Amino acid sequence: EAPCYAREHQPEASGTTVLRYLFDDCVLDTSRRELRRGVAPVAIEPQVFDLLVHLIRHRDRVVDKDELLATVWHGRIVSESALFNRINAARNAVGDSGNRQRLIKTLPRKGLRFVGNVREESAAAGPELSPLASPRLALPDRPSIAVLPFANMSGDPDQDHFADGICEDLITGLARIRWLFVIARNSSFVYKGRAVDVSQVGRELGVRYVLEGSVRRSGRRLRISAQLVDAITGTHYWADRYDRVLGDIFAVQDEITRSVAAAIEPQLLAAEGVRTLARSADDLGAWELVARAQTHFWRLTREDCAAAVEPLKRAVEAFPDYAPARGLLGFCQVFSAHMGWSDREHGLLLGRQQAVRSIALDDRHAWGHIALAYWAMMERRTDEAIAAFRRAVSLNPNSAAAHSHLSRGFAFAGREREAIEHGGAAIRLSPLDPEMALFLGAIAVAHYAAGRYAETIERSLEAQRLRPGFQGSRRLLCASLAQAGRIDEARLLLATIRREQPELSLDWIRANVPYQTAELMERYLEGFRKAGLGEK
Repeated sequence: EAPCYAREHQPEASGTTVLRYLFDDCVLDTSRRELRRGVAPVAIEPQVFDLLVHLIRHRDRVVDKDELLATVWHGRIVSESALFNRINAARNAVGDSGNRQRLIKTLPRKGLRFVGNVREESAAAGPELSPLASPRLALPDRPSIAVLPFANMSGDPDQDHFADGICEDLITGLARIRWLFVIARNSSFVYKGRAVDVSQVGRELGVRYVLEGSVRRSGRRLRISAQLVDAITGTHYWADRYDRVLGDIFAVQDEITRSVAAAIEPQLLAAEGVRTLARSADDLGAWELVARAQTHFWRLTREDCAAAVEPLKRAVEAFPDYAPARGLLGFCQVFSAHMGWSDREHGLLLGRQQAVRSIALDDRHAWGHIALAYWAMMERRTDEAIAAFRRAVSLNPNSAAAHSHLSRGFAFAGREREAIEHGGAAIRLSPLDPEMALFLGAIAVAHYAAGRYAETIERSLEAQRLRPGFQGSRRLLCASLAQAGRIDEARLLLATIRREQPELSLDWIRANVPYQTAELMERYLEGFRKAGLGEK
């Protein structure tokens, strides 16, 4: 087939119709052998140009190494490093360098595929290539957001400082989310005082999401409104309004920005996860695989946890240095062992390995620390667990999930006051969070440890209503019903649990449920003895 490939890339005859390929912010003109990004020409070697053209022309399938060698090098022997360098040069030329692979995707042991959206244009050879009418910056390889200056709707110039402070603090707070690309203040503030279309902002700044809002004052009352919009589709993902009495201006500003930043994180995760569902896993990049895994994990079932692990393993294999994938994979593996969905020793071993590697790659990403903390809690290394959970909170104090996990660490250690404090903080930060069942579950453990069984039942029932497959919450509900004297209900629930988890026994609980002291463990076992559970 080599001669056929070679003929395909002979220069077109003068005056014939040729194709331009328009994708992302690029225009590739095959007649002029010219590549532009935005309005600027890009220097590109002839072999790299031919490689790029061939990938785009055959973007409907995977192109293997042998085909590239036949096409670009006409069958000549070329080293692996030379081929690798040309592929990297093609990626750099179109702004697809690093771990992005938004346009040129590597399929391990199979080849390459151009996965960007391409528009073809026919044109007579010879005319000058016109620049793009509306150049668009390339989207980063992770979710990206611009925070626009909040509009001062009061007509009071003094409120400009407050509105600007809200915007600046939101940029700072969102920048703590390591998987989120946040446009700097100076870039966003060029829109201050202008009526703008969010799609225009997305196009000019190269972001997918825009956060905008307004500040209105009446007497001593403040009303702050905010909304999260997808700049590509125009979809509104979240909006909220905050009414406050004006007192300490900095305290009000801190409270508002913390609430908004905390609400944005799960909304963005959910939006990113939904975006991946319509695409094949083979076409997903590192972040997109992580986002897809989140949509499964949040359901808290055995099947969904396994479904979350699969794309995370794929991400770790294809992008071994991507810390978020390793951190979330480690957490899922440890959590699965705790729930009884997988072998304890195997799950903890693999989970710890992924957590340690995630932290080594990026020690400022909270997910790796949460995974390592959960492993330490399962191994009853109490101080180590709480220290690692605290580290996750310090990295992003606005993370409701981080506060919830710290709450869980305190609860299993019997420190019920601190557990309820951080669990309450998680709920206040993100009252509609998809992980709400986990928030409630940690608070329920704290109440059980303190002997407050009625409160445990209340929180556990709510967690079960939200996530019926949450096995840890169901077990706790069973023990608390028995401790509250509702023996018949406890035994009926135990029978249901054992149908799904036949290996459940008092011995299994001792090995797998991470109460950190003998006294707390005995209280938990006592509930199951009353419900009728045996040793083995």
